[in-house]
Amino acid sequence: MYLCTTQIPEEMQNISTYNFIGKRAIVRVDFNVPLNADFQVTDNTRIRAAVPTLKKVLERGGSLIIMSHLGRPKKAEDKFSLRHIIPEVEKQLGTSLLFAPDCMGKEAADMAAALKPGEVLLLENLRFYAEEEGKPRGLAEDAPEEEKKAAKAAVKESQKKFTATLASYADCYINDAFGTAHRAHASTTLIASYFPNDKMFGFLMEGEIKAIDKVLEFPEHPTTAILGGAKVSGKIAIIEHLLDRVDNMIIGGGMSFTFIKARGGNIGDSLCEDDQMPLALEIMKKAEEKGVRIYISEDVVAADAFDNGANTKICPVDQIPDGWRGMDAGPQALETWKQVIMDSKTILWNGPAGVFEMPAFANGTLRLVEFVAEATAKGSFSLVGGGDSVAAVTQMGFAGKVSYVSTGGGAMLEYLEGKILPGIQAIRQ
Repeated sequence: MYLCTTQIPEEMQNISTYNFIGKRAIVRVDFNVPLNADFQVTDNTRIRAAVPTLKKVLERGGSLIIMSHLGRPKKAEDKFSLRHIIPEVEKQLGTSLLFAPDCMGKEAADMAAALKPGEVLLLENLRFYAEEEGKPRGLAEDAPEEEKKAAKAAVKESQKKFTATLASYADCYINDAFGTAHRAHASTTLIASYFPNDKMFGFLMEGEIKAIDKVLEFPEHPTTAILGGAKVSGKIAIIEHLLDRVDNMIIGGGMSFTFIKARGGNIGDSLCEDDQMPLALEIMKKAEEKGVRIYISEDVVAADAFDNGANTKICPVDQIPDGWRGMDAGPQALETWKQVIMDSKTILWNGPAGVFEMPAFANGTLRLVEFVAEATAKGSFSLVGGGDSVAAVTQMGFAGKVSYVSTGGGAMLEYLEGKILPGIQAIRQ
């Protein structure tokens, strides 16, 4: 399914204008944060991102019921308990939290019912229940198909009760978990139907949607997409969707070598998906027909081993010797890319320019951070998404120097492919 338009309808409830006085708001956030061995939060980015939404409810006279998942538990386990994040949430929110040690049951219901304006209740990990994701657990892989089908049906049936119970705690529903918007789970999608006139996006969701829409639907031209990463196969749908929306496409990282080899170049031992070469040629042909200029590295930093301490040399991207492999963008490629980015009014960046996790081959990605930040300072709109791209921007302290840093991950990728995300559709319906 594809989006015809992604504007947020004006008639929808809006968190900025909704009357929260005396109401309990159940808010789906993404507090799936990393913890160290002592169960302390090591990166509070997702918690900080949700604070504006949570504070808005409290400031406007409401009470909060916060729900989230943490990790991928197969059962209730203390290491996945959301109680571990309470100190960090209290610190960022500036108020104390009540905690329901089970997201289901009488205790949680009683605590929710007793909430007073300004109070905050955190529910235990939603994924302690199979009903959250709607997938049966404990089935052997070789279980008979009929058994699998029956188990799935049973979970789906009990999922209705699970969702209804969550909904019963509150008077309105807010989805502020863009990172899970592409999952049709109980707390991200199904629950919205219980609040036909009292459901809305949180500020984080609104920001994500508007930022991506600004690139996909309402860009100022010239528009440039910078796509990197290891494999073409993971970006095919994005590339094809963007060909109708951008003027330039910079292709870097490991995925670029599939294009180079498809054109007859020698890529040595560089990463390549041979089965994707016909598609790479087709993409280049489509781009030419649509007037989209594709930029692939003219040169690369090649290494004689996939190792941070390997010997390196600069060579043309289509003349990499056997036994060597491309590991990062070369100086000429970066100079060309810089000019394209500086001339752009709208910039989307997803994926590194090289093997970013190795310091010896991180230069290309780090330079991209500088280019995008410089273009933004000149007035361009820039959207950065994807693990390594976001990590590079954050590590260099440039997160505040680009227009928007997406928290989405998989959700952002599916949105860029043009897919309708269940978590968004559920609010808009």
